[in-house]
Amino acid sequence: MFAANDWQDYELLDTGGGEKLERWGGFVLRRPDPQIIWPLERENAMWTSASAHYHRSSSGGGHWEERVKLPDRWTISYDKLKFHIKPTSFKHTGLFPEQAVNWQWMMERIRLANRPIRVLNLFAYTGGATVACASAGADVCHVDAAKGMVQWAKENAALSGLADKPVRYITDDVFKFVQREQRRGSLYDAIIMDPPSYGRGPSGEMWKLETHLYPFVESCKAILSDNPLFFLINSYTTGISASVLTNVLSMTLKRSYGGTITSGEIGLPITASGLYLPCGILGRWESQA
Repeated sequence: MFAANDWQDYELLDTGGGEKLERWGGFVLRRPDPQIIWPLERENAMWTSASAHYHRSSSGGGHWEERVKLPDRWTISYDKLKFHIKPTSFKHTGLFPEQAVNWQWMMERIRLANRPIRVLNLFAYTGGATVACASAGADVCHVDAAKGMVQWAKENAALSGLADKPVRYITDDVFKFVQREQRRGSLYDAIIMDPPSYGRGPSGEMWKLETHLYPFVESCKAILSDNPLFFLINSYTTGISASVLTNVLSMTLKRSYGGTITSGEIGLPITASGLYLPCGILGRWESQA
């Protein structure tokens, strides 16, 4: 497992009973997590005194019960990167801390390249990977269909002192954007994607990861430069194995460029138990050193 072990401002304190207890800077949040199928051994004061507790609704969605008044948002840091945290109505906070394992890997690849690197970040959310790549010196194109998430990403970049760096923020359908980049002849040295399990395009087009991931990777391969640096696929889709990502990258990237592939689970250490919480999978292709 690729584990995000080196956080200071974030900590997965405990898990059990379908929930996780997390410290986000100065606030402790209690949230549901479908991977946590083991019981909560003891609901001690750490659990009952959480700053806020997200309760699911039987009709869908849910709400936050605040034990203490939370600010509208607050800031946490990872290394020199800074991010706004804001609990949302759909339980998320705007950041997936396990992704630190990918941020660190991408920053190292970019710094060691010793050449200008253009990165395309697709399904880019609030810009964790965008901030990481820009901080390492890359030019980044950040693409997400949600205008609010793109704005959040801009704010995260500014928090990290990267407001003047060469980052292009695009609010657009990711698939149509890639098609237009093909027609324009735009090329990138690295591509990052975190595709959803299901989705619909602006004209009602259905996306299903199991059906559309492979052809989409093929489309993205068409806008890679002649000397690509890396290609990263991250997935939270239940039932998809990391070996599937290995196979997809082998049949697309490795077949054309050689290089090496690594894949596996990503996760977070659980302080109370010493175990690890699985949080998805990754597949990485990188060029030969």
